[in-house]
Amino acid sequence: MNDTCLAAVSIDQDLCSRCKVCYSLCPFEAIYQQPEDGRIKIDIQKCQVCGICSSSCPVSAIEMAYYDHEGLLEHIREATGNENEDTLVIMCRGNSPSSGEIEDILAAQGLGGNSYLSMRVPCAGRIPMDFIFNVLRSGTKNIISVQCQDGFCRMKEGTSIETRRMLLGMAVIQQFGYPRDALKVVKYSRKAMWINQECVGCDKCVFICPYDAIIAEPFSSPKVIEDKCVGCGACQLVCPHKAIQVKGYEFDNVLASYGGAAKRMRSQRDLPAILVFSCQWSEFSALDDPERMLKGKNAMVMEVPCFKGMDPVHVVNAFRHGFDGVMAVVCSDTDCKLQKGRDVADRQLEVLQNALKKLGLSDRFELHELSPRCGSEFAAKFDDFHEKIMNLSKQCIVTRGLQP
Repeated sequence: MNDTCLAAVSIDQDLCSRCKVCYSLCPFEAIYQQPEDGRIKIDIQKCQVCGICSSSCPVSAIEMAYYDHEGLLEHIREATGNENEDTLVIMCRGNSPSSGEIEDILAAQGLGGNSYLSMRVPCAGRIPMDFIFNVLRSGTKNIISVQCQDGFCRMKEGTSIETRRMLLGMAVIQQFGYPRDALKVVKYSRKAMWINQECVGCDKCVFICPYDAIIAEPFSSPKVIEDKCVGCGACQLVCPHKAIQVKGYEFDNVLASYGGAAKRMRSQRDLPAILVFSCQWSEFSALDDPERMLKGKNAMVMEVPCFKGMDPVHVVNAFRHGFDGVMAVVCSDTDCKLQKGRDVADRQLEVLQNALKKLGLSDRFELHELSPRCGSEFAAKFDDFHEKIMNLSKQCIVTRGLQP
C-alpha cells in the first residue's frame, strides 16, 4: 500500500468518546490510544478492514470508505427498487455460498421458495444491530447471517462477535413486535471436495496442502480432514486429474465463466477485452461492485479464493479465448488471510511468467499486490493497465495463432 492512497478506515476525533470498545475488539491489534492526548488511532498498516470496530462504535465515530452503514442500506435499496425481498442473506466474503447453495440454506430454514437478496461483506462482524433493525423496518421479513464456521473466521473474531450480537438481537426484536426467528444464523465454510472416480492416488494433494488437511489412505483415495481444510485451493492446483476441487471454484466452471464472456466482449472492437483475476481478500471494491468500477472498460473480474489456488492455465486460456490483457490482483505476504503456502503461489507465478514469455505475452499480463486498506489503488492500477493494453492492441492482434 502506498503512502498517498485513501485510507479505507478512519476515526472522527470530534465524535470519538474514548470508550475504547474498538480497541478491545480489534482482532488485529490495529487500534491504539495515544499516551500524550488519549486519542484513539488506527494503525492502517495493521488494519484488515473487517469492520468490527465500525459496527461496534456506540457513537458512529469510525468511518469506512466502503461498507459504511448508509452504503449497505443504499445497496439494498438499489437492488430491490420499490419492492422488498422476503429475505436478506448476509454472507462473509470468504465463505459465501453459491446461489444454489443459498437456496438450499433457505429451504433448510423453512424459507424455500421465498424471494431473497444476497449481500457480501468482508466479515460477518461488520453488521451492526441498527442495520438489522432498519432492514426489518423497511419490510424485509427474514434476515439470515451466513457466517464462517467456528475456528475458520479469516478475521479471527468476526464470527463469534456477530453470533453473540445476533443472539442478543433475537431477544431485542421481539420487544418491537418482530418474531424471534426473523433472525437466523447459519455456519458455513468452503471446503475441498473429492470426485473419487477421477483420483489415481498420486498423493500430490497430500504433499502440497499447507494445512495438513489431507491424509493418505492405504488402497484408497486421500481423505480431506474438514476440521483443518480452509478451502485455499492449493490441492486443486496440483491435481492432474481434477479429482479434488474447491466448491464454487471448480476448474470447468471458472473456465466456462470467462470463456463465455470473452465471446461477448470481443465483439466490442474499439475496446480491448481485459480479464482481472482477484483474490477475494485483496480488493473489496473491485469484487463487490465491478460493474460500476469497470464501467465502459470492456473488462470483467473473476475472484479466486487465494493466490496460491489460481491455476496458471486459466491465464493462458484467457488469451486463447480472445482476451487482450490479463491482470491478477493478490494480497501481499503480510495481508494474506491464508498465510501458509505462499511459496506454492510464488512457484506457480514463476511457471506462468516463463510460459507467457515463450508465447510472447509477457507485456499483456500484470500482477499487483493490493490491499483493501487503500480505497483507491485498484482503480489507478487498472486504468494504467487498460491504457497499456489499448496501445499494444493498436500495434498487433494479441491472439493470432492462439485462437482455439
